[in-house]
Amino acid sequence: MCGRFTLFSTYETLIKRFGIEAAIAEEDYEVSYNIAPSQQVLAVINDGSKKRLGYLRWGFIPSWAKDESIGYKMINARAESLSEKRSFKNAYQKHRCLIVANAFYEWRKAGEEKRPFCIKLKSDEPFGFAGLWESWRSQEGKLIHSCTIITTKANEAVSSVHERMPVILKQEDEKLWLDPGLHDTNLLDKLLTPCQSGMMDIFEVSKEVNSPKNNSANLIERIG
Repeated sequence: MCGRFTLFSTYETLIKRFGIEAAIAEEDYEVSYNIAPSQQVLAVINDGSKKRLGYLRWGFIPSWAKDESIGYKMINARAESLSEKRSFKNAYQKHRCLIVANAFYEWRKAGEEKRPFCIKLKSDEPFGFAGLWESWRSQEGKLIHSCTIITTKANEAVSSVHERMPVILKQEDEKLWLDPGLHDTNLLDKLLTPCQSGMMDIFEVSKEVNSPKNNSANLIERIG
């Protein structure tokens, strides 16, 4: 699964890296070293005419949901069952996004202890998790745009820490993933593969990351 990640690239870097044509104002962009579920996460969507950069709430709320609390249980979606799950089937065909990140955290079990690790690209470049988004409106008219991160079986490197990992899309596949006119899930399934092990940098970090209240660059410093 993926339950915590980081984003600290500059605004200019993200605009250039993802070819953004419409975006939130620079003053509305905030870096974070400890992004947690239910928080706002930066995402890229294609509205059919432009690639847009904006915020979505992390925790997917299906359009048919009676209550927004269901989102707390849907921070991740398994790649292997997207076409089968009622919650994600429609979004998989029509509402795909990139969730922008620099790294993510996973915890390795060591007896009764869990040790946190930071996982990023060796290139230090920002990347896009494959994600799904949806709009939900309550009976009172409250509107929430939410999202989930798609996960897959961990590659050899990440499997030393956890059996699952978020799908980090290849940069050359991002355009296809975001194409709102593409509804062929057989083709989309082929994009949802583990990132190559040789591209990953994995290292232990401070247990301070265990609490979302802690949020500083110290969280991504190597220890041990």
